[in-house]
Amino acid sequence: MNIITLTINPALDKSATINHLVPEQKLKCHAIEFQAGGGGVNISRVLHTLGVKNNCMFTCGGDTGHTLKRLLEEEQLNITPIPVEAWTRENLAVVEAKTELQYRFGMPGQGLSTTETETLKSTINKLVTEDTILIMSGSVPDTMAPDFYIQLIDSLTAKNVKIIVDTSGEALKASLQKPVFLMKPNQGELAQLAGKDFLTKTEQEAFAMQLIHNKQAQYVVVSLGARGAFLASANGIVYQNTPSVKVKSTIGAGDSMVAGLIYAISQNLSPANILKWGVICGVATTMTGGTNLASKENIQKVVDLLKE
Repeated sequence: MNIITLTINPALDKSATINHLVPEQKLKCHAIEFQAGGGGVNISRVLHTLGVKNNCMFTCGGDTGHTLKRLLEEEQLNITPIPVEAWTRENLAVVEAKTELQYRFGMPGQGLSTTETETLKSTINKLVTEDTILIMSGSVPDTMAPDFYIQLIDSLTAKNVKIIVDTSGEALKASLQKPVFLMKPNQGELAQLAGKDFLTKTEQEAFAMQLIHNKQAQYVVVSLGARGAFLASANGIVYQNTPSVKVKSTIGAGDSMVAGLIYAISQNLSPANILKWGVICGVATTMTGGTNLASKENIQKVVDLLKE
């Protein structure tokens, strides 16, 4: 199976710890870490940890883009970087040691030029084969059309590709214009797709099944935060609770869940086990600090907890 992740708005993720958050003072940071980040990048990294071969495609520009590319090379991922003129954005996560609260600062991306967009489309078309799962994950820069992912899907209509879209905001709403293989909104995003501010449990299930019956997706996975997740498919709805663990950071947990889902799909597992592996990888990532993702050790710990 050919698995490709696409991240058009990746980031060089920085994390640090400070003793106490105080305004208008120079705060000394320690425990500095740098990680390659962004939706598809995170998914590729967790898939690599799970032993699943995949191609990590991402845009990169400037010194930050060079550093992101180097970090992925050091992890020995199979990568397809798309050079762009704008510098790759940076994100910052700071933990206050006194309270153990985490503060997250996300920077905007610059978007792609017409030439860069055409290069991206051309590269995707060369890499995508009939037996491909293509994961379009992460935000779309504000300077780009929210239906950018739909434009990419349109360029692949001649090929039998399983499309997974994991995004938010206007880009998520636009994703309903084309049928996809899998989508993974959270509760708030599912309500937005339904045109409401809030959905009850019954309404969540009904709307997710409506997406399935309308053939807008084969799988709809809805993350419920600390309460786990549910999966809707032609076979109905299944739930998976999360085991009790100490949460150190939620950065990358949603992306890690997608990686777990893809791992199970590549193994031809049942809907219940597809969801289970999604939750396993999402929870395993919350057990690590800063911007680190699920490790083999933490994945095994969660597997063992779910057996109890």
